[in-house]
Amino acid sequence: MKISYSEKKPLFSNKEIIFRSGGRAKVFHISSKAQVIFLSIMTFIAVWTFYSYYVYNKSGTIISIKDKELGETRDAYVDLMTDFVTLHKNILSVIDSIEKTEAKNNRELELYRNQALVVEDKIKQITEEVDWADNGVINEKANISEALLQRDIATSERDVLKKQLKDLVEDVEEIKKAEFEILKRVEQVAGGEVNKIKNAISTINKPLKSKSLYFNPLNKKTDGKGGPFVPASQKVKDKKLDDKLSSAMSNLDDWEYYKEVVQYVPIGKPVWSYWISSKFGTRNDPFKNSQAIHKGIDLASRTGNKVKIMAKGKVKTAEVNKTYGNLIVVDHGNGFETKYAHLHKMYVKKGDMVEADAAIGEVGSTGRSTGPHLHYEILYRGHPVDPLPFIKTKL
Repeated sequence: MKISYSEKKPLFSNKEIIFRSGGRAKVFHISSKAQVIFLSIMTFIAVWTFYSYYVYNKSGTIISIKDKELGETRDAYVDLMTDFVTLHKNILSVIDSIEKTEAKNNRELELYRNQALVVEDKIKQITEEVDWADNGVINEKANISEALLQRDIATSERDVLKKQLKDLVEDVEEIKKAEFEILKRVEQVAGGEVNKIKNAISTINKPLKSKSLYFNPLNKKTDGKGGPFVPASQKVKDKKLDDKLSSAMSNLDDWEYYKEVVQYVPIGKPVWSYWISSKFGTRNDPFKNSQAIHKGIDLASRTGNKVKIMAKGKVKTAEVNKTYGNLIVVDHGNGFETKYAHLHKMYVKKGDMVEADAAIGEVGSTGRSTGPHLHYEILYRGHPVDPLPFIKTKL
């Protein structure tokens, strides 16, 4: 009888791989530790790949939601100002209605008086033909009756007008409260957006100050005009409401101005997925291995990843350069220029006008480069400044 059994081995037990060639055998030993390390590396790569894919898709969704919220915020602002103007018009309509009603009642009262005179004349004719009552007595009674009737009509009209006036006063107070709350909300939203832009500009001024430079957004001059239509006649007598209106309008004007300014300032990251392979300033040259000045920042990324422009501008250069490879230079106005080097492809040409967030090329490794990356430079008044604060700043 043949007895066989097998002992259960651990999952990461030592393993051997045997290669036979030309009648000889070669044995490779794989230890348990090496197996664990290899499996850990493969697991880390799989997790990192899944995480990168998830973050990329999640970020796109967040950007889409923020864009939608920004659009809804802009629409809500227009609706609030429309309600403000409409409420004022409603007040004027109510007053006009009362004036028209009063005029109508006067016409009705005059018609009634004319009819009363006709009836009075007929009564006088009858009394003259049939002498059954004294003419003077009839006239006296008629005058008293007419006076009492007019008194009753006047009293009734007065009571109606007093009630209408009371209701109007209450409506006006409610409208003023609603207007005040609307203006307060508009002031807060506009003020918050202005502060956000001011903080962003303060952040990007830090690298400029190291070069003895300063970007002052108030220096921008433009002939552009815009904003909500608020007629001059809408000025109200209520000082509190009028002050709130002035404050809200001032914040809205500031918001419109600063939004226009930052459209031409390169704030944000030109490549969505990247890691910094070389910072701004002094570094070891990758080819000569000696100290050199690096005028930009290297954002390592995959070949073909889109390169986007962060501000409006005009393409100043789109050429093939011996050092920079495929190079694009954009002039944003206000003294700012940006450079995009080592591109794999260029989507624009010299003279093109480009909008913020538009793709202008792809990450590559052309020119004097050791691998796929974007060499990104920001210049202010011709001086290169550190792009990192611009990249990290958010609006």
